[in-house]
Amino acid sequence: MKSTTLLFFLLISFNVVQAQKTDEIKKQSPNIIIILADDLGYNDVGFNGCKDIPTPNIDKIAANGVKFTNAYVSYAVCGPSRAGLITGRYQDRFGFGRNPLFAPNDPEMGLPLSEETLAAALKKADYKSVALGKWHLGAHESQRPLQRGFNDFFGFLSGGHQYFPELWTLKDEYEVKAQFDAYKTKLLRNNTRIEENEYLTDALSREAVNYIEKYKEEPFFMYLAYNAPHAPMQATDTYLKRFPNIKDKKRKTYAAMVSAMDDGVGKVMNKLEALGLSENTIVLFLSDNGGPEKNNGSDNGALRAGKGQLFEGGIHVPFAMKWPGKIPSGSIYESAIISFDIFATAIGNVAKPIKTKNELDGVDLIPYITGVHKTSPHDYLFWRKFDADNHAIRNNKGEKVVMIKEKSLLFNLDKDISETTNLIHSQKELFKQLEETYQNWNSKMLNPIFLGLLQDSKYTKSNPNRYKKLK
Repeated sequence: MKSTTLLFFLLISFNVVQAQKTDEIKKQSPNIIIILADDLGYNDVGFNGCKDIPTPNIDKIAANGVKFTNAYVSYAVCGPSRAGLITGRYQDRFGFGRNPLFAPNDPEMGLPLSEETLAAALKKADYKSVALGKWHLGAHESQRPLQRGFNDFFGFLSGGHQYFPELWTLKDEYEVKAQFDAYKTKLLRNNTRIEENEYLTDALSREAVNYIEKYKEEPFFMYLAYNAPHAPMQATDTYLKRFPNIKDKKRKTYAAMVSAMDDGVGKVMNKLEALGLSENTIVLFLSDNGGPEKNNGSDNGALRAGKGQLFEGGIHVPFAMKWPGKIPSGSIYESAIISFDIFATAIGNVAKPIKTKNELDGVDLIPYITGVHKTSPHDYLFWRKFDADNHAIRNNKGEKVVMIKEKSLLFNLDKDISETTNLIHSQKELFKQLEETYQNWNSKMLNPIFLGLLQDSKYTKSNPNRYKKLK
């Protein structure tokens, strides 16, 4: 009897110790919030010098942490860029070289199941995760957030969306008859279509605050993917009235949409502060690609071109990160980094070691920002537009090759950020070395595994049940 009692108490003690260890690990693991803007111009945040659109809340992330002056995304348009960010890998490794179509009956049209999302990786360290806003990584039920590691989802599956709730007239994905009809679907909460009456950006901000409250007792990952300021250009009077001095209608609406997003960022930061979570939360802010200046009134400043192109205006984005106590306030980091570094940074700073399903291309940025590592995070960064036969490579010295079909361009970004002077004739050996390095990388990549928007008509003919609900 005594031995049974002793064994009982030993088991109880063991369980208590294990529970204490688990609680301690949770306390040591930082919360992670990624705030992703959509089609935001490089020059359209205060920390990059914007004068006509105040972004005080976004700017606080940079002021209380680090501003990256040479931050990139892995592609110049939404879908592939997001695929790279959420997997920590070049999206061309798994054939995500095009924007996926909205195709709810096609399990191949989106992020392959071979890939692990950041949410799925963090689940191994007991994180709760929520995806808010734009998904654009597949509309089939197997591709949706709850099947890819997230505990909760509030948002939409398509590449864009109407902002006003009265325009959300389609009850579900099976009422969609053409690609851009998907912009009119009712929002999803997890797997259920819901009624919503707030301006979309405000609704996403509200939900972000609510989910912070829900997850406050345990480490959480929040992927807050605003679709602002992506078209269609729509803003409420509340935000439009803030910009009486902007006469250009498109720029004024764009400014209002950015301002609404900035308000949301402020609400998120205030909630963290109110709950005492600020010190143990990594907050990152960036855009998914450069601004399409003519389409939405954005401003990429001195950067050449914009969304969809491999010049700096398409891939060089505003990017800031804060982690109080770990990253010194007011830091500026000038070496080139890229959006898929976020994945490695997140898992590299949790208390419980995480073994990822696939090898990552990104690196943990914290030792570089704090000066522990003196070298550059990346020797080379690569970009590829398969259908356009364009590619680019940049080394850690700021030397960059852009190939547009057969046209060869070589720039020194440290001296010529606007990419105005082609050095190809004076630095042939450098061009040859960079081009050979790119071709070696490219040989390891996959061709796109699904058809995209440019192949839409071909895809429709070969998929007659593309939108129809299947039995």
